[in-house]
Amino acid sequence: MTNNLPGVLLAGGLARRMGGGDKPMRQIGGRTILERVIARLKPQCSELILNANGDPARFARFGLPVIADTVENFPGPLAGILAALDWAAANRPDVCFVLSAAADCPFLPRDLVARLHQALSEQDAQLAVAASGGQSHPVIGLWSVALRDELRHALVQEDIRKIDRWTARYRLATVTWPTEPLDPFFNANTMDDITEADRLAALDGG
Repeated sequence: MTNNLPGVLLAGGLARRMGGGDKPMRQIGGRTILERVIARLKPQCSELILNANGDPARFARFGLPVIADTVENFPGPLAGILAALDWAAANRPDVCFVLSAAADCPFLPRDLVARLHQALSEQDAQLAVAASGGQSHPVIGLWSVALRDELRHALVQEDIRKIDRWTARYRLATVTWPTEPLDPFFNANTMDDITEADRLAALDGG
């Protein structure tokens, strides 16, 4: 699966609760959140791309292709997921699925792709998303490239922004991870979260 599964890191959100800027560029335990996300996903994916709008040069040091949203004025993760599916269709026509992950989740599971793919297969699902602590994390999941035109229609024609509204139309597999010793889908939204992330990084091996 990993031989043929690109991953997209969704870095579109502005860190308004941190005073602006790119959340993934914040540091935890001496490394940027984005570095940690890349380290987690690189062994699980055939390649990684970054979805971000604005000047792509600010991410140049990470050496990843940077793709902007392919539909205008549709901020949010669904637009980023669509951009990744469009990229895969154009650049990797042999690919059936793309993994998406939030670029501000520094502790993503090392078995993320394996478990999502297993659930997709076992449940004959069209999409698979992650969950933990009784909460779904629909921004982290496997997406079928074959559904990209339906997603574009939902975004542009129906003004659907919430991932849950769109995924409800399809056979969806939800895979739950434990939250001990830490929630692998912890994301850093505030400066207090950054402090907490420093503590969790020690639990996670630094």
